[in-house]
Amino acid sequence: MEVVNHNSEKPHVLIMPSTGMGHLIPIMEFAKLLLCHRDISITLVTVSGQFPASALAKFSDHPSIDSITLPPVDTSDYPPTTMIETIMSVVIKRSLEPLRKVLSEIRPITAFVADLFSTDTLDVAKELALPTYVFFPSTATVLSFMLYLRTLHERIPGEYRDLKEPVQAPGCPPFKGTELIDPLQNRQDDAYRWFLHHSCRYREATGIMVNSFDELETRAIKSLLGGRDYNGDIPPVYPIGPLVKKASSDAGESREECLRWLDGQPRGSVLFVSFGSGGTMTEGQLAELALGLEKSGQRFLWVVRKPQSFAAGAYFGTGAGEDNSPARFLPEGFVERTAEVGLVVPEWAPQVKVLSHEAVGGFLSHCGWNSSLESVVYGVPMIGWPLYAEQRMNARMLADEIGISVSVDYEKGLVPRGEVERVVRLLMESEVGKKLRKRVGELKEAASQALAEEGSSSRRLALLADQWANTKPSARLDRS
Repeated sequence: MEVVNHNSEKPHVLIMPSTGMGHLIPIMEFAKLLLCHRDISITLVTVSGQFPASALAKFSDHPSIDSITLPPVDTSDYPPTTMIETIMSVVIKRSLEPLRKVLSEIRPITAFVADLFSTDTLDVAKELALPTYVFFPSTATVLSFMLYLRTLHERIPGEYRDLKEPVQAPGCPPFKGTELIDPLQNRQDDAYRWFLHHSCRYREATGIMVNSFDELETRAIKSLLGGRDYNGDIPPVYPIGPLVKKASSDAGESREECLRWLDGQPRGSVLFVSFGSGGTMTEGQLAELALGLEKSGQRFLWVVRKPQSFAAGAYFGTGAGEDNSPARFLPEGFVERTAEVGLVVPEWAPQVKVLSHEAVGGFLSHCGWNSSLESVVYGVPMIGWPLYAEQRMNARMLADEIGISVSVDYEKGLVPRGEVERVVRLLMESEVGKKLRKRVGELKEAASQALAEEGSSSRRLALLADQWANTKPSARLDRS
């Protein structure tokens, strides 16, 4: 664990994400944009074994970004069935002592940024009187819901999933109890207690940055900026999104097979099917999805991952080194029968490059927020098929509030091939799909304007950068 010394004349921001590429990627983009506004040095603090070395290497390539790795954390005392939110929180909790050593040895530090599951690090930062910020990589809607969770916890005694009426929080659409984020489905589970713990600690931050923009989540952001109806004050909130990878991020690499295949497809004709870096399905569900795609007759590019018994089966690992040929897991003859219209690839595809390709006309997605923002930025309408975490809430919002998605009927369990065929045709062939395509095109332009020099997100990010560069660390910021 090497501690880096920094130029005392240069503002220095420490950032500590919790586990998961879905947390690391937006923080990487936040750091890079921050450096575009001011001459600031940044140090990323991670725990050994929580991220691929290749991803961290890309982050630290920038001359103004350093990386410190804390010692690995043993979580073997938790069973394999433990929810990922608990494991992420425990990893951070058990890393506080080495973090304390790092913070005490690095000087100067202008601000400390923790992500949504790293809030226990605020104690260490406050010991050194550092301004502390929370980076929230998900939606403004989920942030608003979490800030209201303490009130819900006090007012509703039973399980949210058993409620007959929808749950209403400031700035949010009404959500069914069964649609709420996974840790809220069982109040007896440690994950619920951790989630409530983190949501309460957000109020201790100097400010909260959220990966969204005004035109995308108008109602939630208006509520957060107003700061009302949360049973007490909340910190200033800064919508600074959309923070997504750029299509040119990996320029210079050889062109992947799937991109060469897309080059030969008609414009807007291909449905991209991918469930993120952690999402998995059972073997039976994979078969139904395959046969539904086949019945739809639509062109598709499908990222296929080894089936697992639970939806987040790949969150802490990718199965590297295993035989993950898609033909092993798909119905017999499927690959051969669909060879003229489809391509299946194992494990991974360059998602941003795929979504930005002119041949892609739709995205069947798990509704993870990074993927959803990428759909917006590159103007691709969606089919929502949520798997875990906050994805059910995202799917409802993308369909009903934002209007860029249709949803698979997933609530009854196994989604049959006929339902897959229905939603694929709805998106790719119908007037409904045309309306979604028009709407997402409007939001694509709004996203670009938000990040333009005088755009709302760009101005807020510049405000943070200027504040860290020019004023005393204890100063609070105007969020307008």
